Amino acid sequence: MENKEIKEIKYGIEYTKVGDYYMPNLVLEKEKIELNKYGRARLNYLKTNKKAEYMIMFTKGTLNNHLKEIQETAEERLDFMINELVKKENITEELKIKNQLAWVAARNSIKSIAEEIIYSELIYVWVQTKNIDLASNVFVLTPQIPV
Repeated sequence: MENKEIKEIKYGIEYTKVGDYYMPNLVLEKEKIELNKYGRARLNYLKTNKKAEYMIMFTKGTLNNHLKEIQETAEERLDFMINELVKKENITEELKIKNQLAWVAARNSIKSIAEEIIYSELIYVWVQTKNIDLASNVFVLTPQIPV
């Protein structure tokens, strides 16, 4: 049996002729992303608590996009929440000059509060669960709160 590699493109897919058979050249594109702590936490949560969703996203190739979206959203919301809480609590540069220890304690407290909100709303909750309202035939997205 002779193995000649003859490449041919039909229907938008590239085929290689091996012997008497045309084999499709199918390659999954792998996107390399660097995960920050929120992306890693979400990945770990999916692997340990939501195995079915993890496997579905992994096999469909949507896992990287999901993790990237989660970590970008988490970073944006964290920055926004920290800035808003700093304004609300009136933590200024004046306080930093007068009492550095109190300023650091207040900033750390605010960051801790904001991170806890991020973890409870984005990381440890699967929001894309669809429930069907049979009366109106409408799909409703409902969050599942972890126990």
